[in-house]
Amino acid sequence: MSDTRRRVKVYTLNEDRQWDDRGTGHVSSTFVERLKGISLLVRAESDGSLLLESKISPNTAYQKQQDTLIVWSEAENYDLALSFQEKAGCDEIWEKICQVQGKDPALEITQDPIDESEEERLEELPETSHLVELPHCELSRLEEMADLVTSVLSSPIRREKLALALMSEGYIKKLLGLFQVCEDLDNREGLHHLYEIVRGVLFLNKAALFEVMFSDDCIMDVVGCLEYDPALVQPKRHREFLTKTAKFKEVIPITDSELRQKIHQTYRVQYIQDIILPTPSVFEENFLSTLTSFIFFNKVEIVSMLQEDEKFLTEVFAQLTDEATEASKRRELVNFFKEFCAFSQTLQPQNRDAFFKTLANLGILPALEIVMGMDDLQVRAAATDIFSYLVEFSPSMVREFVMQEPQQTDDDVLLINVVIKQMICDSDPELGGAVQLMGLLRTLIDPENMLAPINKTEKTEFLSFFYKYCMHVLTAPLLANTAHDKDSKDLLESPVKINPVCPDNFQTAQLLALILELLTFCVEHHTYHIKTYIMNKDLLRRVLLLMNSKHTFLALCALRFMRRIIGLKDEYYNRYIIKGNLFEPVINALLDNGTRYNLLNSAVIELFEFIKVEDVKSLIAHIVDNFYKALESIEYVQTFKGLKGRYEQEKDRQSQRLNRYRRDARSMDEDEEMWFNDDEDDEEGESVEKNRTEDDFSDSYGKYMEAKKGAANGSNGANSNGKAAAVPPAPPAATPSVNTAASSAKTTALPATPLGKTGLVGLVDYPDDEDEDEEDEEEEQSPRKRPRLGS
Repeated sequence: MSDTRRRVKVYTLNEDRQWDDRGTGHVSSTFVERLKGISLLVRAESDGSLLLESKISPNTAYQKQQDTLIVWSEAENYDLALSFQEKAGCDEIWEKICQVQGKDPALEITQDPIDESEEERLEELPETSHLVELPHCELSRLEEMADLVTSVLSSPIRREKLALALMSEGYIKKLLGLFQVCEDLDNREGLHHLYEIVRGVLFLNKAALFEVMFSDDCIMDVVGCLEYDPALVQPKRHREFLTKTAKFKEVIPITDSELRQKIHQTYRVQYIQDIILPTPSVFEENFLSTLTSFIFFNKVEIVSMLQEDEKFLTEVFAQLTDEATEASKRRELVNFFKEFCAFSQTLQPQNRDAFFKTLANLGILPALEIVMGMDDLQVRAAATDIFSYLVEFSPSMVREFVMQEPQQTDDDVLLINVVIKQMICDSDPELGGAVQLMGLLRTLIDPENMLAPINKTEKTEFLSFFYKYCMHVLTAPLLANTAHDKDSKDLLESPVKINPVCPDNFQTAQLLALILELLTFCVEHHTYHIKTYIMNKDLLRRVLLLMNSKHTFLALCALRFMRRIIGLKDEYYNRYIIKGNLFEPVINALLDNGTRYNLLNSAVIELFEFIKVEDVKSLIAHIVDNFYKALESIEYVQTFKGLKGRYEQEKDRQSQRLNRYRRDARSMDEDEEMWFNDDEDDEEGESVEKNRTEDDFSDSYGKYMEAKKGAANGSNGANSNGKAAAVPPAPPAATPSVNTAASSAKTTALPATPLGKTGLVGLVDYPDDEDEDEEDEEEEQSPRKRPRLGS
C-alpha cells in the first residue's frame, strides 16, 4: 500500500518551458549525511537507481498543485516537480517539507519567491505588509480591485502577496458572484472591470488559484468574465460555443466520472489559453507558464487513465473495424483516436513507447488500413494524422507490419499502397495531404532509420518488398503522363515544339513533382534497387520528357533527378545515358530557354559544370562528340569550352600512351618493302611460305595495307588477287571487288592506324586533313547540331 502511495514521476522543466519526464520511482524523505539535512530521495522502480536527491532547503519555495503535484526551483532555470500517483502520498511528503521549513501544511506554498532586485525593497517594507489588503467585494469597488490587480503584475513580490490574499479569503468565488449580478443588471462598466480582474488573476500564474477558477462550479463564470473585453464593441459568445457548439462525444461511454471531469476541464482550459486570452507580450510571456503546466499534467493523467482501461480501448477498436459500424460512428471513433494520439505527445519517450505498443497490440495498423481506404474525407484525414504519429514513433513497427501483408492480401490493399493512392488522389488543389503523405513515405523508405541492430536484414528485406509491391503504384502517374508512341518519332523530331506530355494542369504537375522528389531521394539513398528499376523501365527517358512541361518547377524536378544520377558517377548509369542519348532533351531545354538568365538556365549549366569539374570522361566524350556544335556558341560561361578542353586533353593523353606501341617509320618501311618483295615472288609462282610463317597476321596485315593505300589515294586499289598493288592504283573508276570490301571490313581489331571513312578502327588516332574536312561536312548536316536537337 505504501509503495503505491509513494509512487511518483520526476519532472524537470526544460529550456522550452516544457516538462521532461525523468522516470518513475518511489519517494522517501530521510537524513542524508553528505548533504547535512533532510532530503527527498526518489529511487527508480525499474532498477533502484537514484533518480533524485534533493535537500529540503529552509529557503526554497515549494508549491503544492492539483493535490498530487509538488513543484520547486533548486537553482536558476532549474525547476523540479514530483507527480504523485495518490493524493495521500503527496500530503505525506508535503507535511514533511513544511515540518522542515516550519510552515503550516494547510498552505499551498511554503515561501514567497523573491527576486534579487527586490530584496532591498522587501527589507524596507513594514512587517504588517505581509499581505495585500483587498477591497471589499462590492460592485462599487470593482474599479479599485481592477487597478490593484493590474498594478501588482510588474512586481513578483506583490504578485505573490496578492495571490496569498485571494486564496486565504475565498475572494475568487465572491468576485464570480458579482459577475452574475453585473450580467443580470447589464452593468457593462462592472463587466469590463471584471474582465481586467480575472485576466490579471490568471497572470498571477498560481496553480492554487487555477484549481479554484477551473473547478466545475467556477470555470464557466471565468469564461463569461473574459467575454467582456473593453476593446470589443460586442462581447464574444464563448460560453455559447462551449455549451452548445462544442459537443462532448463519448464514442464509448466513459464510466469514470473523474476522467470525464478531467477531459471537460482540460478542453475548456485549453480553449481559454488558445482562444480567449490574447497572445502575451514579451513582458507577459512567462505569466502563463503554470497554466501551460496545468494543461500538460492534465493531459498526462487523461492518457494514463485511458491507457490503463483495457476494456474501453478494446471496445473502441472492435467498433472501428466492424463493417456494420455506421459511417458517422466510425468518424467519431477515428477522431477520438486522433485526439488520443495528440494527447500522447505530452508523454515522455518511455511512456510514449508503452502507449504506442499498447495501440499496436490492440491492432491500430490493420484498423488504419481499413479506414484510410474509405471515401469519407474527414475519416481519411484523421487516419492520416494517426498514421503520421505511428510513423514518427516507430517506422520499423510500420515496416514490420506491411511486410507481413503480402502473404494474406492483394497488392491493392497493402497499407503502403493505400497511402500512395491517397497521396495520388488528393483532391486538395494545393496537395496539402499529399505533401504530408510523401513525407511519411520518405521516412518509411529511408535507410538511415533501418539500422537497428536487432534486425540487420530489415533494410534489404523492406526495400525488396517496396520495389516488388509498391514502386509500380508510386510511378504509375509519372509513366501514364509521359506515355507516347515510341514508333511515331516524327512527333518528337518535328520542328514545332509539341508537348507529348499532359501535366499542363497545375495540380497534376505538382503531383508529378512530389513523385519525382521521392524518386530522387531513392536515387540518393537506394543503390541497387532503384538502379535496376530505372534501367528496366527506361525511367530517366520518361522523366526527361517532363523537360517540355510549361511548368518550370516540374522541368527542374526532372533535371534534378538526372543530376542526382550523374552525381553518383556510376558508369552503369553513364552508359545508360550515353546509349539512350539522354542529354538531348536537356540541351533542347537549354537552347529553347535562349538567353534568359533564370533558374532553369543555371541548373543546366551546373549539370555540365559538374561533369567538367569531376572529369567524367565517358560523358565528356559523348557530349563533345555529339553536341559541341550546338553548344559552342554559348560563351557567357566557359563550361562548354572547358568540356572541349578536357576532351582534347584526354585525346592527347590517349595518343601519347598508345604511341609507345606503334612501330616507328623505319620499321614500317621495311615491312612494306618485305611485303612488296613477297608480292613479286607470288607473281613468279614461288610460294610465300618459304620466307614467312603461316599465320593469320600476315594475311590480315596485307589486307590492311591494301585498304590503307586505297584510302590514301582516294580509291580501293586492288589487283585481281585481292592483294595490294606495288604501284599506285588505277584511276578512281576502278571499283573494289566484293571480296576486297569484305576483307576490309574484317580488319577492325588490328593494332594500327584508324582508317577514317573506311570503317576500320585502330587504337591510335592520326589526324588527317582530309578526314577532318569530311567530319566537318558531316557535322554541318547532322540534325544533332541544329539549333534545336532532335528537331
